[in-house]
Formats: sequence, structure tokens, C-alpha cells
Amino acid sequence: MTVGAGNPRTSAEGGHDVVIDVDNLRMIYPAPKPGALPTVAVDGVSFQVGRGEIFGFLGPNGAGKTTTISILTTLLQPTAGHARVEGIDVGTRPNDVRRKLGLVFQRSTADEELTGRENMAIQAGLYGHSGTSVDRRVTELLVQMDLGSVGDRLVKTYSGGMRRRLELAVGMVHDPKLLFLDEPTLGLDPQGRAGFWRYIRTLRGSEGVTVFMTTHYLDEADQLCDRIAVIDRGKIVATGTPKELKDGIGGDTLEVAVAPGAADLSPLLTPMPGVKAVSRREDSYRVKCTNGEQLIPKVVLAAEQAGISVRGVTVAKPTLDEVFLELTGHAYREEGESPKEDRSGGNGGGSDQGRRP
Repeated sequence: MTVGAGNPRTSAEGGHDVVIDVDNLRMIYPAPKPGALPTVAVDGVSFQVGRGEIFGFLGPNGAGKTTTISILTTLLQPTAGHARVEGIDVGTRPNDVRRKLGLVFQRSTADEELTGRENMAIQAGLYGHSGTSVDRRVTELLVQMDLGSVGDRLVKTYSGGMRRRLELAVGMVHDPKLLFLDEPTLGLDPQGRAGFWRYIRTLRGSEGVTVFMTTHYLDEADQLCDRIAVIDRGKIVATGTPKELKDGIGGDTLEVAVAPGAADLSPLLTPMPGVKAVSRREDSYRVKCTNGEQLIPKVVLAAEQAGISVRGVTVAKPTLDEVFLELTGHAYREEGESPKEDRSGGNGGGSDQGRRP
């Protein structure tokens, strides 16, 4: 299943100011021992990310997410294919690519025995920045992330939410225009998650940052992402806006309850514009349709004209959880499952076990 890439504002199709360009990317891990088979972690992946987008990259553990990110951030060399960041090949010019990136992983990388300000200054120094301009940048980001009052405190005294905001500030201190977020809100409470993403929206608005993100919280992806790519078993199985992906599995669902013993409503529902499927169970009907709100008055009117008493009508919007189940055949994360460390040795995400060739 492949869904369109969205409107011109969010689409990277047709060469629309492409920041990330991935073309037929493959990554095969060698056999771990004699007699074993190599593992195909990424299998012909292609996609683009446009400037200013928040682009979601979703998939189950072992789908190839972390391997793809590790290639894009120059931590791994691909077996085949090409990946470019701002037109720069990640394989042949990794140092140039790294200068363009900011990274925030799910695990904290800050030194707890240093202050927030010191952590940021060290990161800036690694990128060759120093002096009064760095001091200004550090202070500016600390204030922007609501860390101005604790910037000179040791990181080990920070709360979980403060640490995540510091990680974001550290990732932005060298002023990158492309930010990779690998499950950055994992372990935060709902308030902390909401706060973190508020800062991301602010960064995009004030600094024009492009965001490439993974998350296991599908509500985050639904609310934040301009477009999403779903990867499973090393292949991209769908791309599109959240709305396009949800519409692609059948749109809205109407639940229509009628009086016991009423005549069959199905013949009246099936030919209605926008209705994709109708199923009946005793005195209730499940109607898959493109726009549930617009269909409700038509359903009620048709039932009344046929002498059928409608007891109630509810409309349910599709969710990304349903999209994921439809595309991959299983829930995004089984209850109680936690992310595993990538076998490639990267700093985040799930274990990219891939598949055997």
C-alpha cells in the first residue's frame, strides 16, 4: 500500500526543496557465525524529506528504522543505494553531513557531573564553535527550553523532562537545520511529552528546522507529522500524510443502531456516496465511509423515509494504530514491550533484526 505524498507545502515529491533524499538503500549485515545467513535490515528503501517538514519514520522493532537512521547520520555505511543530506552523499562525505545534523537519542548523552551550560559548550566545541557567539547561543537556547534558571546546575539534579529539553538544546547548539529525534520522549509522562513537542514546534517556526523523528507514541506522530513513512521488514510499505494513511484503510466508521426487528437497512446504506462497506450484526450496522459527519443526516433521513427507527449513530475516526495493524498485521507495540538496542551498535531505536535473504 502506498499513499500520496501530500500537498505542496509538506511534500518533497517533484524536487520540492529536498533535504533528505534516499534512493534504493540496502543494508545487509554479514552472517554472525559460520553456517548462518546474512540479515537484510534495509531492503530497497526510497523516500524524500522536504525542507521544514516534520517527517515521521514508523515501524515495529526490527523493521529497519534504526539502521536507516544510522546510515543517514553516517554511523553506518550502506551495502548499496544512496542517501543524501542537503545534496551531500552520506557515504562519501560523512564529515560534511555531520555538520548539518542535530541528534537527540532516546538515551541521555549528557554528562551528569557537568552543568547544562557546560554540556552545551562542549558540544559546540566539538563542532568548532567557541567564543562569545557560543555563549549567546547557549544562553538563548537555555531560555528557549525553559532551562535558564537551572543552566548552571549539575545535570544529575535535573528531572526527566529537564534532561530531555537539555538534550534538545545540546542537539541544536551548533545551529543545525536538520534534527533527528529517535524516540526522544520515551519514558516521559504526558505533560512532559506535550512540553517537549511544544519546543520542537517552536524550533521549526523560529529556526526553520526540518525534523526526522521516530516514536512509539502514535498519537504524537498523528498530531505532529506532516508526512509519515511506515517501514516493515526492511521495506517502505506506505507513505503519506496522517490523514491520507488513515483514509487509505477505509476512512471513518459509522455505527448505526436501529430498533429491534426493524427492516434491513443495508440496501439503503450501500449505494450512498462515500460508503465503502456495510456490515450488519443483529440490530446494528457498521458503515465504512469517507466522511462520517456528512453521512449521518443522510442515513437518518433514509431510515425515517423507510419507516426504520434509528436508536443512535456514532462516528469513529481511524487511528494510526489501525493503519499500522492494517499494514503490518500486528499492533505497533505489544503490551509491555520495550525498545531494544539496535544490533548495529547505534544509539537508539529498536533492534533491526531484518529478515534473511
